[in-house]
Formats: sequence, C-alpha cells, structure tokens
Amino acid sequence: MDRILGLDYGEKTVGVAISDPLGITAQSLETITRKDEISIKKTVHRIGEIIKEYNVNCIVLGFPKNMDNSEGERCNKTILFKERLERNFKRIPVILWDERLSTIASERGLFEAGLNSKERKQVVDKIAAGFILQGYLDNINRGE
Repeated sequence: MDRILGLDYGEKTVGVAISDPLGITAQSLETITRKDEISIKKTVHRIGEIIKEYNVNCIVLGFPKNMDNSEGERCNKTILFKERLERNFKRIPVILWDERLSTIASERGLFEAGLNSKERKQVVDKIAAGFILQGYLDNINRGE
C-alpha cells in the first residue's frame, strides 16, 4: 500500500515521518542530518531510499509561516527544497503544509515526557514531522 511521507525541513536537519498504510496515523521515523544548509545531495538521496522502502506516493512538507501568516526566509528556502524534491521525484506530488506550532508542540511533549534538552534536540525534528503529517492526515480524513 502507498504511504505519505512527512518532512520537517530545517537548516541542518530534516525530520521524517511516515503514514500508516491506511493513511490514518503518522509515525516519526528519523532525522536526517547534514553539515550545513547547502549540503543537500545526501539528504535527497536518503529521502529517495525512504520513498522506495515505504512505497511513498505523496510528500507533505512543513511550511514554516510566521504566526501572522506572513512568509519569511525559511519559507523561501522551503520552497527551493520543495522544487528540488519535485525535480528528483517527478511522479510524487509535494504538498506544502502549514507547520506553525508543530515544533513548539513537539518540544512541549518531549519536555513533559521528561527528556532533557540534549535528548529533545536529537528527536524534535522527527517528532515535528510527525505532527505535520498527522495534521495533514487529519485534514484529508475529515474531507476538508
């Protein structure tokens, strides 16, 4: 069965989540790290491996709008990343999804779970990807 991939794109990391085969729940999968923002080749390669492994038919990419709904520099960089994904994975649509509050919700949940700041930093991106993807899944499952 096809699955949906959720991504939380950051300066040096990409959080990854995957839907269950029925498209109801999102599970945090991994965090892909890189040396700097422009070293993206290995990141895209790893995403390609995940796409094949899980038979992904859609990518949901977190879109980091500001709280006032404006788009800043991170949005511009996310759009460039989206275009890179579309060039590399032509058959797979890439959907931008408002990710406001996903990292905050992730941090709060990890803090409440008792993780220290170092432990939270290691997993926050993949947890945020899970929040992003779950928001998208909830929305399509409600028929909105």
